[in-house]
Amino acid sequence: MIITGNDKQEIYQLQDYLATEFEMKNLGGLTYFLGIEVARSQQGIFLSQRKYVLDLLTDTGLLECKPVDTLIVHNHHLGEYPDQVPTNKERYQRLVGRLIYLSHTWPNIAYAVSIVNQIMHSPSEDHMNAVLWMLRYLKSAPRKGLMFLKHGYMNIDAYTDADWVGSITDRKSTYGYFTFVGGNLVTWRSKKHKVVALSSVEAEFRGIYDQRNLQTHLVKEVAY
Repeated sequence: MIITGNDKQEIYQLQDYLATEFEMKNLGGLTYFLGIEVARSQQGIFLSQRKYVLDLLTDTGLLECKPVDTLIVHNHHLGEYPDQVPTNKERYQRLVGRLIYLSHTWPNIAYAVSIVNQIMHSPSEDHMNAVLWMLRYLKSAPRKGLMFLKHGYMNIDAYTDADWVGSITDRKSTYGYFTFVGGNLVTWRSKKHKVVALSSVEAEFRGIYDQRNLQTHLVKEVAY
């Protein structure tokens, strides 16, 4: 359990109350939680999943692999084809699931992970090779993560982008967005649209609409 807040007295009171109901042990400042490492410095707070990455590489036999500089092949043709060679479905789903969890501190893998996540029901050898390629990319910098700095302001800045009929399988578009609060990245997402956009403008606006809904929620949180 993580207890956080800006009022130490309230934190102590909550800890005392919980201690009357449950057996508890205060472990002090947060350093590790569910595979996420937390490091504090004068500059700010750094979140990473270094051990998680190394464990993933070890489990897949890629700890000593040659790293690559790109997450996914440019202009890839990942999709569903009648003559595709199937792969181990359970292993594929397990690896993609672990990559999804890793994206909590690796926002730059969101797009690539969203692509391989679309084929969970019938993956092929090409899809498995794409996942293994991503693991080789992780080897290049397992200590990557998110740094939260104190900039002294709470502006909300949002960005979004989308392709048009990018999916080879169903011609649907994929969009992505990310949001900064106080100069720090706090939300990001990459997802395929549920319908086929009739133009690149429509694809862009659908992405903006979803991002706008989240931004409205963030404004309420920051105002609170």
